[in-house]
Amino acid sequence: MKADLIGQILLAQKMLEEQQLSEALSLQADNVKQHRIGHILTDLNYVTDIEVLKAISKQWDIPYLKKIPQDKIDKELVVNLPIEFLKKHKILPLRDNDGTIIIACVEPFDTTAFDAIVNILGQTCRRVICSSSAIEDGLSRYFYENEGAPSQTLTDPDNNSELASLSLESGTEDLLDLANRAPVVKLVNTFFFQAVQSRASDIHIEPFEQQVKVRFRIDGVLHNRFTLSKKHVAALVSRLKVMANLNIAERRLPQDGRCRIKIGEKEIDVRVSTVPNSGGERVVLRLLDKTSASFGLDQLGFDTETERHFRKLIRKPYGIILLTGPTGSGKTTTLYGALSELNTEDRNIMTVEDPIEYRLHGVGQMQIQPKIGLTFANSLRHILRQDPDIIMVGEIRDLETARIAIQSALTGHLVLSTLHTNDSASAVTRLIDMGIEPYLVCSSVIGIMAQRLVRAICPDCKKSYEPGEEELLVLKNGKIKSGKNTLYRGSGCVHCIDTGYRGRTGIFELMVIDDRLRELVMANAGSNKIKQAAIKNNMNTLFEDGINKVFTGQTTLEEVLRVTQDDVV
Repeated sequence: MKADLIGQILLAQKMLEEQQLSEALSLQADNVKQHRIGHILTDLNYVTDIEVLKAISKQWDIPYLKKIPQDKIDKELVVNLPIEFLKKHKILPLRDNDGTIIIACVEPFDTTAFDAIVNILGQTCRRVICSSSAIEDGLSRYFYENEGAPSQTLTDPDNNSELASLSLESGTEDLLDLANRAPVVKLVNTFFFQAVQSRASDIHIEPFEQQVKVRFRIDGVLHNRFTLSKKHVAALVSRLKVMANLNIAERRLPQDGRCRIKIGEKEIDVRVSTVPNSGGERVVLRLLDKTSASFGLDQLGFDTETERHFRKLIRKPYGIILLTGPTGSGKTTTLYGALSELNTEDRNIMTVEDPIEYRLHGVGQMQIQPKIGLTFANSLRHILRQDPDIIMVGEIRDLETARIAIQSALTGHLVLSTLHTNDSASAVTRLIDMGIEPYLVCSSVIGIMAQRLVRAICPDCKKSYEPGEEELLVLKNGKIKSGKNTLYRGSGCVHCIDTGYRGRTGIFELMVIDDRLRELVMANAGSNKIKQAAIKNNMNTLFEDGINKVFTGQTTLEEVLRVTQDDVV
C-alpha cells in the first residue's frame, strides 16, 4: 500500500488539511530514514496518535480497540512471554469472548513480534490495533491482577508465603537485604499501582499495635485499602526508604525524601515523609502525576463572572493577589494556572516555593532550603535582583516575607502568594496582625481569593432527587433562593469505588479590593465588616458558589457543607 494512504484517510475524515499533508510528505521525501507519514504528522502535532491508529485500522481493515477489558487478559497466554519483549514491541495477547486469541499491537507492520507470539502460542491469532498507553495499562493490570484490583483489600497477608518470609521475629535480618527482596518489592509496587489506578493523591502507611493500615487519599478523603501484619512493617518501610535515598537505620527521627516511579506511560513523582510514633514508623507518600498535570484556568471550576474578574486581576501590572484556604484546597494549582496564563516570552516570571511541585517551562522556580538559610524572605530578596516582572511566593509565613512581598508590589511587580485563612476577608486582618501597617495593605493588595476543593459527582452513576426538609432548611438558612427543586448525587459504581464521587472541582470567593474596602481597612474594621461590604458589592461567598454547583449537578449539598460549614452556621 502507498504510504500516503494514511494521509488520504485523515483528509477524508477532516482530521487533516491539504497543506499539512503536503508539508508532511515533503519532510518524508527529504528524510533519509523514510519515517512513516503517521509518525511525521504526530511529530508536527497535526494529528494525535489515536487518530493515526484509527486511520491505520481503516487502511488495514484491522479492528481498533480503545481499551483492553480486564476479562480479556488471560494469564495462560502471557505467562511464558517475557515482559521486556511485550513492552519493547508494545504487544499483548488476549482471549476473546468466544475463546479465540487476539493480539493487541500498536504497530501492525511489526510482523516479527506478531509471528514470534504466534509460534510460542502455537495457535492462529488475529490482530487488533491498540494505543501504547492501553497496552501498558493492560500489562500493568496483568502483573498486579491479584493484588491490584481497586476493590480488593489484603486483609490476611499471613496466608501469603512470600509475605510471611519478611517477618523479623529473629531480629537479625539485614534491613537492606529485606528491602530488596522480591516479595516486598512486589508489595510496594502493588501499593503504587493501585493508588495510581484509584487516582489517589497520597498513600498513608500507619502502624498500630497489632497491624498496619494502608489508606489512600482519593479526591481529598481517606479510604482504607490494605491491612497488613505488624511484622511486615520494617521491611516495607525500609524498601520505601531505599527508594527515597533515606537512612534505613534511622528510626528515631523524621526524614523526608523523593523518588520517581513509572507505571505504564505515567511518570509519578513521590514525596516520602517518615515520622516515628508509638506503633512504629508512619510513612506518607504524596503522588504527583507529571503526565496528567493541567493548569488551565478554564479547568479549575470558575463560574463565568469569577473567571472574568480573576483574569482581569492577574493582568494588572503590579500589586499583590492572595489565595487563601487550608492545606489541600488547590491554591498551588490555581497559582500555576495563573502563571501559565501569564507565561509569555516578554515576561520574566520567578517563583519561590516549598516544595516545587511541578516544573513550569519558561518559569524560573526556586526551592527554599531553611537548613542553609535560604528562606522565603532571603530568596525573595535575591529574586528582586533578577529583574522579574511577576513573582510567585509559595506562602507568606512571617512578617519579613510579607514586608518584602508588599515592597515588591509597590515597586512595580505583580506578586502572587498564599495565606492560610478561612475566607478572603480574614487575609486582610491576618496581614495587619502580622505587623503590616493598614496603609501598606491598602496600597498593595488588589485582590484576595478564598477557595476549597469539593468532590464532583461521578458522571456514570449520577441521579437526580428531590431535596428533603433538612436540605431545604439549610438552603433557607444560607439565604439561597432558587426555583429549582432538583438536586443530584451519585449512587456509587465501579468507576467511583462506590463513593458516588469522581474527581474534584473548586469553589471560590473572590474579593476585589475597591475604594470602599480600602476605607474599612484603614479604619481597622474587623473581617466580618469587610466581608459584608464585599458581599454588598456582589461577591459570592464560598457557600454560595458551592450551592450554584449543587444546582448545576456538579457536586452535592453534603460535600459543600463539609468544606464550608462556617458560612451557614
